Amino acid sequence: MLPHCRPAGGDGWKLVRSRRSRDDGGMSENGDRIAGSGVAPGQMAEVAARRREFAELLGEFRRAPVLVPLGDEQALLTADLGGIRFILAFSDEQALARYAIARGESAREWTYQRVLGARLLDVAVPAAGVPCGVALDCADGSEGMVFPPVAGIVPDGAAVDLDDGVRHGGAV
Repeated sequence: MLPHCRPAGGDGWKLVRSRRSRDDGGMSENGDRIAGSGVAPGQMAEVAARRREFAELLGEFRRAPVLVPLGDEQALLTADLGGIRFILAFSDEQALARYAIARGESAREWTYQRVLGARLLDVAVPAAGVPCGVALDCADGSEGMVFPPVAGIVPDGAAVDLDDGVRHGGAV
């Protein structure tokens, strides 16, 4: 265990990492081109591969226990960006330590909980009461991952991309 990190309970684990997914390229859920997205027909296979890769990463995250630091009043630590709240989660103590160092707060004690990624997405995000997602390893630049509050990642009731039962780019 790193100094200044104290678990609130749980066992050790390791989250297996792989190459991160990029933008979906403007494709709808069923693979159709979304109007105005600029996706050329030759790019559809690459977009489909990226979607599969992201689905694998999402599944991996959902199954993995992650570290979630506790902030004021023992609430999950969050950050707001562009009108969306993000729960901050970390794959291990080293990732949390990098975050503490980046904030200039490496001398303080960081209390955290181990929570399954699925529990964050399915329970904590809807409970936030505002548009909310999860940011994993946010101090790690391109190695970090963002799970935004959109359909297919969070429950439909917490998704910001649903309007009256219609998903942007196709039917629900």
